[in-house]
Amino acid sequence: MVDLRLSESLKESVAIVTGSARGIGKAIAIKLAKSGANVLISGTDEGRTRDAAEEIQSLVDSEISYYAGDLSNEKNVDEMVDHTLTKWGKIDILVNNAGGGVILPFLEQTPDTLKTTIDRNLWTAVWSCYKVLPYMVKKGYGRIINVGADSVRNGLWDHAAYNAAKGGVHAMTTGLAREFAKYDITVNTVAPPAVDCEALDRIRERDSKLVDKYIEIIPKGRAANVEEVADAVWYLSTKGASFVTGQVISVNGGSNML
Repeated sequence: MVDLRLSESLKESVAIVTGSARGIGKAIAIKLAKSGANVLISGTDEGRTRDAAEEIQSLVDSEISYYAGDLSNEKNVDEMVDHTLTKWGKIDILVNNAGGGVILPFLEQTPDTLKTTIDRNLWTAVWSCYKVLPYMVKKGYGRIINVGADSVRNGLWDHAAYNAAKGGVHAMTTGLAREFAKYDITVNTVAPPAVDCEALDRIRERDSKLVDKYIEIIPKGRAANVEEVADAVWYLSTKGASFVTGQVISVNGGSNML
């Protein structure tokens, strides 16, 4: 039996999901598209982003398009937003998932790795919100969901630089939520712990014992999977979440409580 609540809940909505050529972002894009939304896929690699868009399009009836570019660059965000508006004429949902930190002990970071981490995780979200919000204000409706990090709360090993960026995203969430609530725009953050995807695999290749420590602090005894994160983002994208705003929602297997 088809679950119409899922398949129709975002019908005729338009969503931008940044950093969605793989991993968590791709799972979010698939979830929103299966729920009826037309989705703009974004990534930094042209081929991988195009391939992801084509793969997702083969799975859904809604429309999929894509944009490839570094979203820490203001000009690229302008182009992404213009592409979306030209194709669909509106933006209902913005998911700021683009990221990827250089996970190292703080004093092993370099000026370049520090800048890269801040650019990927904070500036991508700042520029995307700054460019999309005027259209949501004009329409009087919007859903912004940021993908944050449980490590902001628990001080995970080697995450100081990453937490500086994701902590900024968490803080921006509350400020925007209060400022734009009167326009029926909600702004929330979903904060996962270690997630079973390519990013975790890269850390595991460098230091498998470190990843074991990340998972040991999760009472569920495992990393999250990408679909579990996507489910939370999906809910916050719906009209049913109209009274949830300014929240950092932990999807973390219990690694932080209350």
